[in-house]
Amino acid sequence: MTMLERLELWKKQGTISLDQQAHLASVVREEPFSLSLEFNILLYAGVLAFVAGLGWTISTWSQQLGDVLIVTALSILLAASSWYCFSRASTWSPVEAAAPTPIFDYVLYLGSLVWCVELAYLEKRFHILAGQWDLYLLATAFLFFFLAYRFDNRFVLSLALSSLAGWFGLTVSRWPSFQSGAYRQYALLYCLAVGISGLVLQRLKLKPHFFATYLHIVANLLFWTTLSGVFDHQEYGLWLLGLLIVCAASLAWGLQRRQFAFVAYAAIYGYIGVSSMLLRNANDSTLILMYFVITAIAMIVMLVQIARRFGSGRSA
Repeated sequence: MTMLERLELWKKQGTISLDQQAHLASVVREEPFSLSLEFNILLYAGVLAFVAGLGWTISTWSQQLGDVLIVTALSILLAASSWYCFSRASTWSPVEAAAPTPIFDYVLYLGSLVWCVELAYLEKRFHILAGQWDLYLLATAFLFFFLAYRFDNRFVLSLALSSLAGWFGLTVSRWPSFQSGAYRQYALLYCLAVGISGLVLQRLKLKPHFFATYLHIVANLLFWTTLSGVFDHQEYGLWLLGLLIVCAASLAWGLQRRQFAFVAYAAIYGYIGVSSMLLRNANDSTLILMYFVITAIAMIVMLVQIARRFGSGRSA
């Protein structure tokens, strides 16, 4: 029996889905396949690594390079990115649109990150707004929202939502205080505002494909917020109830829309929250280790089985 015949047999037995059978068959036949997703991820990661290196260079050699050289170099890079994007951009469309050139999205992402680096450097060196970072974050959020909707880029939209989260007070520097009740209220308010905004824009058919980005960010932040309440020493029972409600909603959405990510969110965040409650007063390290080994394996097997069913459902 050849490998192609085995794949056909496994498909009939339900061991693999139609998509998996087609993919493996193409590999056996040595047919070419697309690596566009992998290349996109690598290129975006490359842009991010370049800007991170740029920021490190500036922070390390700022005294030797001088303010004039640094600001000039960043401004030239920002101006070149802006000129390229606005000169190459096609006519705006409210629906999803393809990038006008192969490198367009990466140049846009580069310019957005360079804007952040230059803005941070100017404030650090010259204190233009006397350290009022909330104003910077709000202005940056509006700028990135404009760029994301003008040039149809989900990565820039993520930067806009992150900047808006910073304006709400959800910055990394304040992470140790994330356990405070007041801080969680800001997080819930952010989730409500962003969720409603994304839904309204989808109903207005303004880049409706962006709604998935809004939903993923809101879901993860909502899970983190409720999970932080579960780890708190006060009113953790109420937050556990809230976490379970969010898990149920995410699970129902994922199953109804056949989006595995939301099923995984419900399973992983729910597992962490319930485990913290079960082991809150546990002191036996061996028992704790056995619990995580057994339950983690069971969780992985369950998610793999669900992912396979989702794959089979798409191919049906």
